[in-house]
Amino acid sequence: GININTVPVLDLYNEDKSSVIGNRAFSKNPKVVIKLSKYLINFYKKSGLETVIKHIPGHGCTNRDSHLVLPQVNFSLDYLKNNDFRTFKNVKNYLGMTAHILYKKIDPTRCATQSKKIINDVIRKYLNFRGLLMSDDICMKALSGGMIKNAKLTLDAGCNILLHCNGKIDQMKKLSLIVPETDNFTNKITQKIKANFYKFY
Repeated sequence: GININTVPVLDLYNEDKSSVIGNRAFSKNPKVVIKLSKYLINFYKKSGLETVIKHIPGHGCTNRDSHLVLPQVNFSLDYLKNNDFRTFKNVKNYLGMTAHILYKKIDPTRCATQSKKIINDVIRKYLNFRGLLMSDDICMKALSGGMIKNAKLTLDAGCNILLHCNGKIDQMKKLSLIVPETDNFTNKITQKIKANFYKFY
């Protein structure tokens, strides 16, 4: 009973041609990103579809592709709050997808997806994100240590949902053995999503 699309991209546009975000981004202007994202989310909700804001807290600040490597960002927390984090602070949604990015001035050892500090202090407290937090694909090369270790670190850091994209059933079976049953918070949010879905179908 849940139907979602993993949009909108709230990352700021990066003019570097090698940027993985590229034209998926609305603009390099945070105000434009916020306005268009709110419009898109509202449009989808009116059609009975849920959205996933990504890549929280911001992927536009790097030109590295997290499918291939772990991007590392050296910007200060103040800079990020005034730029890349700004769009996520102003857009509310039931679902958000994390960024596999190492923000070195905030947590020098763990990328956002696996960082308790970033999830608790930045995403949950500063950005006031109150929805379900979905990881980006845990099989991407930005994460090292193997699928099971990645899954455990991601859940332990505070993500509610693991995203596993390659469709390999043997890997899914292994993941099913370590993924806990949904908790009350996850159930509460998914019931709200389902209620919106059933208004239309």
